[in-house]
Amino acid sequence: MAQIDAFFKLMNDEGASDLHMMAGQQPVLRIRGDMERVKFKVLDNESLKAMLYEICPEDKIKIFEETGDMDFGYEIPGLARYRCNFFQQKYGIGAVFREIPSDILTCEQLGLPKVVSRLASLPKGLVLVTGPTGSGKSTTLAAILDECNKTRKDHILTVEDPIEFVHKSQNCIVNHREVGTHTRSFSAALRGALREDPDIILVGEMRDLETIALAMEASMTGHLVFGTLHTMNAMKTVDRVVEIFPANQQGQVRSTLADALRAVVSQTLFKRVDIKGRVAALEILICTPAVRNLIREGKTYQIPSIMQTGKKFGMQTLDDAIFELLEKKKISAEDAYINCYEKGRFVKYLRHQPSDFTEI
Repeated sequence: MAQIDAFFKLMNDEGASDLHMMAGQQPVLRIRGDMERVKFKVLDNESLKAMLYEICPEDKIKIFEETGDMDFGYEIPGLARYRCNFFQQKYGIGAVFREIPSDILTCEQLGLPKVVSRLASLPKGLVLVTGPTGSGKSTTLAAILDECNKTRKDHILTVEDPIEFVHKSQNCIVNHREVGTHTRSFSAALRGALREDPDIILVGEMRDLETIALAMEASMTGHLVFGTLHTMNAMKTVDRVVEIFPANQQGQVRSTLADALRAVVSQTLFKRVDIKGRVAALEILICTPAVRNLIREGKTYQIPSIMQTGKKFGMQTLDDAIFELLEKKKISAEDAYINCYEKGRFVKYLRHQPSDFTEI
């Protein structure tokens, strides 16, 4: 048992999502969104480095010492998997660990709208799950893939950096590939994927032009492709995909994206006020013919109004999802106000002046 495993057990016992360990400070846990110090001695650089290197593969240590940054996955059987990031900082080494539960929750257990689980039945196309870091994108995607795994007879291929949720083959065959360990890059894995007979491809992060272009190409050649982006809502997601390409290609990209895109799920995570835990508010865009025309014509600013009128297709805006959680008294008015877009709709629920004075 590695020395650091005791901190992972504490993390699990306290229900923390992240563990921060930095030379010159005490360990810190993120619990329900808040940072809380662990009652432990201040970590010095040499002892922390020894503790961290104990769980790190040798090839990853070499990368870290050459670059100052590195990601990898670590698993404690029977407890959880961890997404690990090492970095160099002013006082020495630092590390952040994100817990990935061993058990994959279903869409129903997560309380996701029914239309989200229906995305698992799509025959082909591109589905994007977006939101800020730590908003639960991986958890939502894992639930959708789990639905695919149980209900389809296909080949699922995941490309991640590092591997997060591990799916055991059920009705589907599942292969996990990790960037840096099993393949050189996301784009290299996607180029290879087209020769590996997949039906469903998960791209852990669509972070550059080549990866986005290959993901769209795969979705246009009969594959169902799931991917993530760090965008805040459906409209900005469409704009981000288009704007990453050079200006002279954007017209063609809009046309390709309009044909490829099937849905965008944008989520924001809130601290619950009724019980211990967190809850997600989801913005859902389903690509109906009307939405495709707006993308093709570059009129993405009209997408929110289409979502307002497309509730029968399962669409909803983020503000509507936040308002529903507020009405059910699951989240605070302050959190609702901070994360919504139409501030005037929520300001009347505030008991005090908003903390973000720039929004007044």
